[in-house]
Amino acid sequence: MLDVGAGLELRPTLQRLVDTAAALTGARYGALGVLDPGRGVLTELYTTGMDEELRRRIGKLPDGRAGVLGVLIRDARPLKLDDLTLHPESCGVPPGHPPMHGFLGVPVRVGEEVFGNLYLTDKRHGGFTDEDLATLRVLASQAGIAIGNARLYEAARQRERWIEGAAAVTAALLTDDPDTTDTTDTTDTTDTTDGAANRHDPADRHGAGAGPAAGQGDDPLVIVAERARVLAGAAAGVVLQPTEEGGMEIVAASTPHDPDDLVGTVIAPGAAVLVDLLGGRPVFVADSATDPRMTTRVRNRFGPSMMLPLQSGGRLIGTLALPRERGGPPYTALDRLLAVQFASQAALALVLGDTRRDRERLAVYEDRDRIARDLHDLVVQRLFATMMMLESTRRRAEPAEDGLLAHAVDELDSTIQEVRTAIFALQQHPFEAPRTLRGEVLRETGAAAARLGFRPSVRFTGAVDALVHGPVAQHLVAAVREALDAACGRGGVGAVRVEVDATAALPDGAPAVRLTVVDDGVRTDGRAGGTTVIWEAARDGGR
Repeated sequence: MLDVGAGLELRPTLQRLVDTAAALTGARYGALGVLDPGRGVLTELYTTGMDEELRRRIGKLPDGRAGVLGVLIRDARPLKLDDLTLHPESCGVPPGHPPMHGFLGVPVRVGEEVFGNLYLTDKRHGGFTDEDLATLRVLASQAGIAIGNARLYEAARQRERWIEGAAAVTAALLTDDPDTTDTTDTTDTTDTTDGAANRHDPADRHGAGAGPAAGQGDDPLVIVAERARVLAGAAAGVVLQPTEEGGMEIVAASTPHDPDDLVGTVIAPGAAVLVDLLGGRPVFVADSATDPRMTTRVRNRFGPSMMLPLQSGGRLIGTLALPRERGGPPYTALDRLLAVQFASQAALALVLGDTRRDRERLAVYEDRDRIARDLHDLVVQRLFATMMMLESTRRRAEPAEDGLLAHAVDELDSTIQEVRTAIFALQQHPFEAPRTLRGEVLRETGAAAARLGFRPSVRFTGAVDALVHGPVAQHLVAAVREALDAACGRGGVGAVRVEVDATAALPDGAPAVRLTVVDDGVRTDGRAGGTTVIWEAARDGGR
């Protein structure tokens, strides 16, 4: 008993118990089955007396649904058999299993709860005696105390891990520091000698290769999914959000491998599970592959699963799903409770993080708006006043100076156009897609700037957004993109000028819009001098 209760780790304690029971009674084989009281089956089996080759031949060990093991599950009283093969319920012995005859079985209780059953077979010398049964009953009774202490310790450690995980996620979401979500797992992985032939060994126990989708490493939803996956020992962590059609779609995923095949998976509208998910209620699934509520294309890859609402203040952000691999152990009541609490804390952190980012965006937008007003009210007005002064001076200047002044006026006019374009860009919301032709053109030039190494100059003439719209605007944006792509592919380009003139006219006098893209790179024939691309179309749609 001193040996069995020597440690606080649950799994080593269970393995020592079955080893000690076999040694005390002289049994050749022993097993300790951990019972799931909700389903009446064995979820874990710790064994002794079996080497690796024997385990390999046996394959999956029994779960107690049938056979003599099930007798003790249904009737938790000690059982001694001289030959278990003669028992009416003896069945289901897998191929490769060694022959067994003598049998002892006793329940292991923790308080009033049956924690599991201790099974012994084939005494090495003679058959099992009443003394062996009495010894085993005393051992099981005292072991219950050690198991209870180990379970309390394990539960405390598990709570500590989940609390630390929730705190790390909160810190990461509120500080934009993903490094605070270090996913190193502290779960006890102590190997048990000669035991647990079918125990679950969660993949990626140290977070190695954790796979948020490419480019999404700092996505708040991925951070939540990744941390929850590691804490739960799940095969994947995914976040689903409602779709416009009434279903739910996986928008973020974390797996030990590439998660891209999960992202985009949709639960179709009308699925039974959506009633609970959209209502903000948790769903617990024993086997995703066989549960009729699960309808996605990836369900066959997973076994036990938890689907937890990410909900705060009445706002449903989505659902956090944590499926384990096929054949993995089911989630315990403590697993479910801690995961639900984690999801609630993570949802609150997501809401607070969104609020903080909205404040930051508003501050940036207000700052941009202030700069735009200053440029318009101060810079443009002064430039325009200077241009008018030069124009007035030009009328009184000598002919020799007229050309110089005219050039200065044109340069000021171009500068005013450039500043107005900058003002327009500043007035666009920096985090939204452009909704106007000006915004689309500026977005294309901004995208080209990364490849060119500089930003092309842009000039608009006329009320571009009011005069050009519909298919003509779409074709113009496509022409801008094509011309800029061609300029990026030419060598020696040091400047690019984009002009959109909404006051142009076609040869027949029809009002038109003209696009001119000029660069100073090497031409397609290999000569210097730059390239000019001109595109024009009637504003009513005629090319």
